[in-house]
Amino acid sequence: MTAMPASASPLHVERQGAIAILTLDHPPSRNALSEAMLAALQSAIDAATSDRTVRAIVIQAHGPAFSAGHDLKQLTARRTDPDKGRAYYAHIMGRCAELMQAIVRSPKPVIAAVEGVATAAGCQLVATCDLAVAGEAATFATPGVNIGLFCSTPMVALTRNLPRKKAMAMLLLGEALDAQGAMAAGLVNRVTAPDRVRAEALAMATTIAAKSPVTVRIGKAAFYAQIEQPLAAAYADAAATMVANMLEADAAEGIGAFIAKRAPIWGS
Repeated sequence: MTAMPASASPLHVERQGAIAILTLDHPPSRNALSEAMLAALQSAIDAATSDRTVRAIVIQAHGPAFSAGHDLKQLTARRTDPDKGRAYYAHIMGRCAELMQAIVRSPKPVIAAVEGVATAAGCQLVATCDLAVAGEAATFATPGVNIGLFCSTPMVALTRNLPRKKAMAMLLLGEALDAQGAMAAGLVNRVTAPDRVRAEALAMATTIAAKSPVTVRIGKAAFYAQIEQPLAAAYADAAATMVANMLEADAAEGIGAFIAKRAPIWGS
């Protein structure tokens, strides 16, 4: 791994209107989810989540890879620790799981804009995002099995996005899906020309940003809550959510605007 200056960040953060754009920016490591990258992403997601002016988040990358997953050189270097790296590995896997859950818990929809390869935990990051756009040359893989390290944590996100046998094929064979295959499997929403990935992701984010923020917040939380529940419990919670949503000012405004055939004016 090429070392970074102590002051350098592997993540670039910018704003475009109500959209926060997070760019993985350490091409020498193929944007690996190093300890520094995980910390920077966590900080940026937390900041965007708490910023009332942010309505959507786009995660993209600089360089030929979206993300190659965990930094294997960084992990391997800790094998010389007295515990052979056990504590450090637990720390890194815990930080990664915390980040993925923060993306799911964030009330702001998160969109992955993927060019190049997204492998292992990089593929996990794409699967964790609420939506994803891929360039025609993008590829996705969980190839850990090929090097003796089964992609167990990426498996969590994959199995919540893909049909069971498709996920198992990726995990057991270690083979890559191309962009069209990823879209057919449900890993990404849209495939576009490589020079259109950012624009397409920003267009999706802009569409979301124009909608009621309270309604989007309620809907995203309800989606992830119900998807893990048995059918009856899912309907019970979804019905309660609908009632609470109906009582929100934005629902009264939106329904009133629809009936009056005018554009709604959303709250903040």
